[in-house]
Amino acid sequence: MTRTQTRSIRVGPLTLGGGAPVLVQSMCNTRTTDISATLAQIEALAKAGCALVRVTVPDMDSARALESICAASPLPVVADIHFDYRLALASVRAGAAKIRINPGNIGAPERVRAVAEVCGAAGVPIRIGVNAGSLERHILEKYGSPSPEAMVESAAGHMELLHDCGFYDICLSLKASSVPRTVAACRLAAARFDCPLHLGVTEAGTAYMGTVASAVGIGTLLMEGIGDTLRVSLTDDPVEEVRAGIAILKAAGLHAGGPRLVSCPTCGRTGIDLIPVAREVERRLENVHRDITVAVMGCAVNGPGEAREADYGLAGGDGAAVLFRKGTVVGKVPESEMVEALMRLIDADAT
Repeated sequence: MTRTQTRSIRVGPLTLGGGAPVLVQSMCNTRTTDISATLAQIEALAKAGCALVRVTVPDMDSARALESICAASPLPVVADIHFDYRLALASVRAGAAKIRINPGNIGAPERVRAVAEVCGAAGVPIRIGVNAGSLERHILEKYGSPSPEAMVESAAGHMELLHDCGFYDICLSLKASSVPRTVAACRLAAARFDCPLHLGVTEAGTAYMGTVASAVGIGTLLMEGIGDTLRVSLTDDPVEEVRAGIAILKAAGLHAGGPRLVSCPTCGRTGIDLIPVAREVERRLENVHRDITVAVMGCAVNGPGEAREADYGLAGGDGAAVLFRKGTVVGKVPESEMVEALMRLIDADAT
């Protein structure tokens, strides 16, 4: 896969764009003023594999709390700002590694320049977030709808305000709740701009539908080489956003870390109770951090061949399972023991 080449920016210790690995991010749903709850959620996100985290800064109390959060956070913190440029200035002083703000929404040019100057001096990049649901009125009147072209024009206007201030450390996102609209807008942006792109389908929905929509939208763009960071926006625990994002990267061949589970879809040939077995193996693999492929197969037709292709595997039939390691049969166990036997096999090579 050839990735679209963008400029690189620094977000704390991380490199975003320029061919660097695609990063998964999420956003806290705690009150930012509740410092302990926010830090606890950030810790959970970091453990799940999140690379950077966004927190909302709706008022000055939140900006003051941000200083303690940034100081203790294991992840670079992105301050989410809307309308009030003073909150952006305060967030940079508090230690935010990145600011999310739309320059066109914060008022007079001198306010934009103030934010650009403070961010530039501190080495803090700015993410411009264009949402199809909140485009400027004059752009909507021009295009008649929040079309992909309208979204890109909005982005260009926001970027121009920063460029006029000599500021170029910009990340851009263009999101809609419509997957086709999001994909089209990001394609246009990737062809027109050289800044890193943050991918996501906004207001995607609950864990099931939101993951499906995000996998289609984000996955399509990633497979075309577009995108430098992503968020799976779910009406769910933010940790689930991270797990879904990492799964999307793995499916696109852009995340090599951690285990990969291969399991068959079941059919009338399945010789063991495969569904709970596959779920249990998937759950147990959450604590495995090696780059391995594990196969859980349910019949004698394709099972042994697929299991041989994996680092570890089991192929079931007639109430028992054959265990494989690196393509070699290493044993046969009853169905009731197969999960434990497979995990012992995996764990034995980790010591």
